[in-house]
Amino acid sequence: MSSLAATSPPAPARRFRPGRFIRRNPTLAAGAFILALMAIIAAFAPLIAGDPVLMQPMLRLRPPSAENWLGTDNLGRDVFARTVYGARVSLLVGLTVAFVSVLIGLAIGLLAGFFRTADAIVMRFMDGLMAIPAILLAIALVSLTRASVFIVIVAITIPEIPRVVRLVRSVVLSVREAPYVEAAIAGGAPTWKILARHIMPSTFPPLIVQATYICASAILVEASLSFLGAGTPPDIPTWGNMVASSRLFLSRAPWTIFAPGLALALVVLAVNLVGDGLRDRLDPRLARRM
Repeated sequence: MSSLAATSPPAPARRFRPGRFIRRNPTLAAGAFILALMAIIAAFAPLIAGDPVLMQPMLRLRPPSAENWLGTDNLGRDVFARTVYGARVSLLVGLTVAFVSVLIGLAIGLLAGFFRTADAIVMRFMDGLMAIPAILLAIALVSLTRASVFIVIVAITIPEIPRVVRLVRSVVLSVREAPYVEAAIAGGAPTWKILARHIMPSTFPPLIVQATYICASAILVEASLSFLGAGTPPDIPTWGNMVASSRLFLSRAPWTIFAPGLALALVVLAVNLVGDGLRDRLDPRLARRM
């Protein structure tokens, strides 16, 4: 009997079936498809659209046509080209803010949750940072420095870090009392090995979901800052700048606001769909119900 078990062929690996994955995860698949499409458009913007800053005063506020698919704005710039290039800034800000805030928040949250002596000091400092609105911080930074995409990323990242720290800390506090962690501590394992091997993997599922929500929030905040004039410079094509420069011509040329507004709504919706889908997949309780 043992010889038969030893010579039996291994079980075939399960192949990835796109149709089955979409049926089981429609929310995640829809969000990922929209995000992938936007990423491809942003990556190949020079091949898809023309010059987004080229001004043609003779063609100002022209309706959509064969030459200008989405019309032109008040300075004669092509709305389609500016919308396509605006995806670059929005995705750059959203992904960068999510990555940096999760990376810094993970490191601080691990230390705050594992070392009891540093917990009180770190969390009081984080509570102070959470009290600073991102928009007000960005306005203050722009008034002290020069408006740029980097300043916008810094201003949005700082208020997001405490939220990640609180999430990681709550996970660490619960995992730290687990028997396998206590056994590693009693066995004299180095602290860095306990954090990296036994505790940090437990923070990945909630962090991945939180990163998607941070990305969506960062995209919205960047558009709001650009609309208020406290974000990226006006010469950089962003969806917030497009809406801000076209709001006075809404009744005369609604297409100038419709295109960037729809693109912004689609991207934020797609990121939230991905976050909800990942939450359903990574949460054992929700996965068990499904």
